Amino acid sequence: MSGVTDMPFRELAWRFGAGLVVTEMVASRELVNDTAESWSRLRATGFRPHMVQLAGREAHWMAEAAKIAADHGADIIDINMGCPAKKVIGGYSGSALMRDPDHALGLIEATVRAVDIPLTLKMRLGWDENSINAPDIARRAEAAGIRLVTIHGRTRMQFYEGRADWDAIRAVREAISIPLIANGDVETAEDAQEILRRSGADAVMIGRGCQGRPWHAGVIAGGAEPHRQEIADVAVEHYAMMLDFYGEAVGIRHARKHLGWYLQRFAADLTGGEKAAIMTSRDPREVAARLYEALASTVVDSREAA
Repeated sequence: MSGVTDMPFRELAWRFGAGLVVTEMVASRELVNDTAESWSRLRATGFRPHMVQLAGREAHWMAEAAKIAADHGADIIDINMGCPAKKVIGGYSGSALMRDPDHALGLIEATVRAVDIPLTLKMRLGWDENSINAPDIARRAEAAGIRLVTIHGRTRMQFYEGRADWDAIRAVREAISIPLIANGDVETAEDAQEILRRSGADAVMIGRGCQGRPWHAGVIAGGAEPHRQEIADVAVEHYAMMLDFYGEAVGIRHARKHLGWYLQRFAADLTGGEKAAIMTSRDPREVAARLYEALASTVVDSREAA
């Protein structure tokens, strides 16, 4: 998730038991052109495998970016054909590629040829309800050398509205023999079991459900729920990690959405003034102290906060 799964977030998710974590979406052309943001997103953590997600619309830039990622520690490269954001599809990347499967397959083939590490593919059911083409694209992608496919159970035009269609993912399962991951609206361990049953997938990916609780994938995988003090400790540590990773000035800005998610999930009874004091302060010590106090004193069980 762009702007979410940076290195501090991935480190926490991995520590709490996530089976696999993926970088933020790295724009292929920007990586080749050596932009600072793309390098920040590419950076590896201390654990393996290091999975890098690339986005782009041109085979040349995707292939060149894949080479750079592989040369700088990527163990797996994931091709993004699922992002529904206007900024991404406006550049004919992300889920926009599903509107032109032949072009998408050319991009996939070029990226597969460029590197010796495994490539995976993330996409949606299709562009809209009249073009559900994920099974066909997945089948062709497998033939082109893709080693794993992840499907979000919505079309691009659904964005994140309504409910993900877990049953519709099964058509992809029937079209391919490589591993399949199902994604969309998985909030609980019971959801995970149900999406696996209905889709026939081999594993589950969790995205927005981990916002404000980086431990959540590990909990769904069988780990223990953190207690209120632990949640407060993790949130404060997460904040400190972001300031260390980005530098204080930039880190404070980047951290605010994460602080908002923590407070929304676990301190919803804060007054507007109390929340504003945390969200707008530029004093890291004040933020950490207020954040800890808010979460340690008002936090509820994270299963209830879902």
